[in-house]
Amino acid sequence: MKISTNIRRTAIVAALAAAGAVTVSTAVASGDADIEARVSAAQAASSAFLKQLGGAMQREMQAGGPVAAMKVCRDVAPDITNDISLEKGWKVTRVGTRVRNPMLGSPDAWEQGVLQDFERRAAQGEKYDDMSHFEVVEEPAGKSLRYMKAIGLAPQCVICHGSAGQIAEPVQAELQTLYPHDRAVGYKPGDLRGAVSIKQPLDD
Repeated sequence: MKISTNIRRTAIVAALAAAGAVTVSTAVASGDADIEARVSAAQAASSAFLKQLGGAMQREMQAGGPVAAMKVCRDVAPDITNDISLEKGWKVTRVGTRVRNPMLGSPDAWEQGVLQDFERRAAQGEKYDDMSHFEVVEEPAGKSLRYMKAIGLAPQCVICHGSAGQIAEPVQAELQTLYPHDRAVGYKPGDLRGAVSIKQPLDD
């Protein structure tokens, strides 16, 4: 299947490359069979992760409400990404535009650039549901295929990520307990919440 996601070289990525933080490979073409297979695998893994996470969230919401559902983001999501990472030999994470847990959700410089590019693409009419990005990059740790799948904020997510008036007092209290440095609030439905980020090491 032809991979429709093209290799975008944003101004931010170009700046990172100029600074020596990231080198974007110029040898990668969208028709490269190995890269297409890797991107397809990353797409499948990110879709499976989001489906599994959404199902767990829905079950907890129905069973115990939003306070119970917070355990899914805190405990279940990292467990799922860790399982995928171990199974595939990749690094799989979720990153946010504003983070709830700085130890897990903070984007690196490359991811920050892609998140900003996602917002630019959305401003031009592209939907987050259909939005992803991949590049082959060289970093100090070596060459890798990096892939990100955008996550837009669903309407029901404002009960934990919306404005102060949308988040009930018991939820606010639990957030303060679990995430004393929480910044992942103030979102509106349709905002960019973050992305699934996958890094696949490449052999030389």
